[in-house]
Amino acid sequence: MLKALLAAASAALFVSVGAAAAEPAVVYRNATLIDGTGAAPRPGTSILVRGERIERIWKEGEAAFKLAPDTQVVDMTGKFALPGLTDSHEHLATPPNRRFAKAQMRRDLYSGITQVRDMADDMRNIADLSRATRIGELPGPDIYYAALMAGPSFFEDPRVQAASLGAKGGEVSWMQAIGPDTDMGLAVAQARGIGASAIKIYANLPGEQVARITAEAHRQGMPVWAHAAVFPATPGQVLAAGVDSVSHVCMLAYEASDQVPSQYHHRAAVQEERFGKGVNPKVAPLLEAMKANGVILDATVRIYAEMQGHPRSYCSLDLAARLTGQALKAGVTISAGTDGFSAPGAAFPALYEELELLVDRAGFTPMQAIVAATRNGALAVRKDPDFGTVEPGKLANLIFTTQDPSRDIRALRTLTLTVKRGKPFPRANFDPAADFSARNLEP
Repeated sequence: MLKALLAAASAALFVSVGAAAAEPAVVYRNATLIDGTGAAPRPGTSILVRGERIERIWKEGEAAFKLAPDTQVVDMTGKFALPGLTDSHEHLATPPNRRFAKAQMRRDLYSGITQVRDMADDMRNIADLSRATRIGELPGPDIYYAALMAGPSFFEDPRVQAASLGAKGGEVSWMQAIGPDTDMGLAVAQARGIGASAIKIYANLPGEQVARITAEAHRQGMPVWAHAAVFPATPGQVLAAGVDSVSHVCMLAYEASDQVPSQYHHRAAVQEERFGKGVNPKVAPLLEAMKANGVILDATVRIYAEMQGHPRSYCSLDLAARLTGQALKAGVTISAGTDGFSAPGAAFPALYEELELLVDRAGFTPMQAIVAATRNGALAVRKDPDFGTVEPGKLANLIFTTQDPSRDIRALRTLTLTVKRGKPFPRANFDPAADFSARNLEP
């Protein structure tokens, strides 16, 4: 019996090793590599992809090895290679609309976005979409999604009800109302049980509850993504709790307000008159703490452009851009998130708008904007990502453009090919007109 078991195990190992050895190999040859770290572009670079991962990178003429005869070679002379992009702030299912989500994910992928952070939605829907894109059933980015936690008074929000249909918002594992008597260990475990990548702390919680959630999430190995102000928790209290990332740059400005609003839905605008050209003295320590502790700022500058003139707007685009530029100068790690979608007829998704605003309004160089959407976007997902930069061992998530985006960020719009987990998605296979129709269908 033992011999039979050992023989079966040996055969299984042989099959496994043989299958790995048989994984297809592709070389993307002779591109200019912009690797996502901020390093200078490297012309004449070739990238060997085997299966889902990058196996080797070398400069043309320096390779001291032979490629297998069946290796596919794709000539990328004249092209620019970058890591796949990350949108660090999307909402794909509030309310759930599977047709819209599928079309949005397709447009994201064919525009170079190979992963997104979904920042709280109906997780029943998102978990299914995440599985479908992960196994290649649907074209789309990998989805890393959060379970939301907020104070009980927040759950009057109609978006919560839309994302909890058939159940009661605040009492489901993906959207939980947290109070002093909440069993925090159980609450976090329930979020983990639905496959959430992180806990998102949203609103209407005091600082001590933000700290309690964060401590338990970290104890169970989960990152914490939070609004920069949780109302009544101040930005300073949110950062003191030890969260891993904060969203919405203008929420940092509440640290300089006379009074931080007590609830998300009843918040006054920030006091913009207190922000001149220099860093506000009450905000400066926040930026220092974020740099020191590696907290990611998911700035979402474009949402402030979108909100201009809206009754619930609490901050101008001008202040949002200035605060983001100040955070950059202070050494804060900034990711590129959108918190919305571009117009249905737009050729590219909202992430392109965010990157262009970072350059045009917040003072980023094109290379700094690229890093925000690549390495930093990956770090917003987790501290040890296997994507976000082009290097051996990481996922083969790549994009190729015909013009140099490190000189002009709008050159991203010359994208010709996305590679996600080793699989190619040529931009030529994407029909924007069909996409427009699909994203306007009713569920």
